[in-house]
Amino acid sequence: MAITEFSWDKSTNQTALRTEAQDRVKLSDDVLISNIRWFIAFRWVLIGALIIFEILVLLASSDTFVKLGISEQQNWPIAIIGILILANIFYIIALDYLPSSQYNSPTINLWIQIIVDLICLSIVVHYIGSTSTPISFFYVLHIALACIFFSARESLYVTILVCVMDTIVIIVDNFLFAQVSLSALINKHLSVENSSQANALLWMIFLDVLFLVVWYVVSRLSLIVRTHEYHLADAYKQIKRAQVEKDQYALLITHQLKSPLDAIRSKINLIKEGYLGDTSTEVTQALEQMDTRAKNMSGLILDLLRLERLKTNCCDTDQFQSINVNTIIKKCVDKLLPVINSKEITLNVAISDFYYQCIPEQLEILFENIISNSIVYSHQGASIEVASHIAFDHASITVTDHGIGIESKDLPNIFNEYFYSPRAAMHNKSTSGIGLSIVKIAAENNKLKIKVDSEPGVGTTFTIIFSNVTSSAT
Repeated sequence: MAITEFSWDKSTNQTALRTEAQDRVKLSDDVLISNIRWFIAFRWVLIGALIIFEILVLLASSDTFVKLGISEQQNWPIAIIGILILANIFYIIALDYLPSSQYNSPTINLWIQIIVDLICLSIVVHYIGSTSTPISFFYVLHIALACIFFSARESLYVTILVCVMDTIVIIVDNFLFAQVSLSALINKHLSVENSSQANALLWMIFLDVLFLVVWYVVSRLSLIVRTHEYHLADAYKQIKRAQVEKDQYALLITHQLKSPLDAIRSKINLIKEGYLGDTSTEVTQALEQMDTRAKNMSGLILDLLRLERLKTNCCDTDQFQSINVNTIIKKCVDKLLPVINSKEITLNVAISDFYYQCIPEQLEILFENIISNSIVYSHQGASIEVASHIAFDHASITVTDHGIGIESKDLPNIFNEYFYSPRAAMHNKSTSGIGLSIVKIAAENNKLKIKVDSEPGVGTTFTIIFSNVTSSAT
């Protein structure tokens, strides 16, 4: 005997999700790499700013910077510029040219960047003035970035490192290099010196407390944001899974509908041909209507099967071949000749030979649907033009009809699944709204762009744009 227990306790599930979200406190390597590149670019801008600062130092007098509270300039800006340039080059080499390993990962790269930047910033704070200017507040930027990219514990390590570096700079500036000599014990300015050191001590304590407060606030906010991001990602996965299951179920139902429909149409044709005896005019008309409805439904089923097949083959690059697009167009025209002749359409085709890497079957489906649409929505006896234009390694094919056209409000939605405008439904009552969805997926799978120009009552032009075409098969 088999026993299975089912439980749908939401509170338990939410707790598990919350715990898992807290565990996933780091960003993915892809996100880290993109941000590392952004930091490298930002550092080049900073290097440029330091170069401009050094130029201003050379042009201005030293008294000007002393009045601003900045220490006397020496060669430290040049040293900082050199360190940052070499560091940036190292980051780029490690990111793009060295193989990923235990000692070369985006996280380690980011850690090295933060440590080097903090050392450089401490040097800048020392020379510009640790207590006389607000330059020390730039440490907050590194704390905030650490909270965003690292876990709460790792960002705390960065915050402690910031506090240590800032403390060292303030001690060096105000206590070690500002020692009072023995002869100054009777100096009247001694109280002023002690007051300055007391102010520096208060400033140091204030900054350290501020850094810890900033770390706590930003790390909490970062954790909340990541938790919500995880819930959104989990919800997206569930929606995507449900969509896949729905599509699979629809595909199964579609397959099951196809067989009985074919059987119905077969029986109808037997009756119409007289194999089951003579039928009255009313019965014949009813059979014609039934056959038309069954034919439309059969077409819808085939479109659905084709749509799902295109979706499942979207990532299959093994099927790509270099194909002459002109051959594909001729094949589609030959297939559509019965429809063209029934509507007395004049089809003018002027296509030059060029080759394109694609999935031939899907490219054929794309053009077949576009040309078929142009025929369906053209008036009896109208004309359709299919032409090509080639420029270097780019080409385009235009399919122009002079039919009912598309209204501007409907134009952005024509590639959506199951969409059809009231104007199109009035002209073609058997439309399924899937044809252009098939075109869209085929275009995506084959890296094509499509431009649509239309005016109601005038006609529509579909422009299929190809890139990287060649004049011969490769």
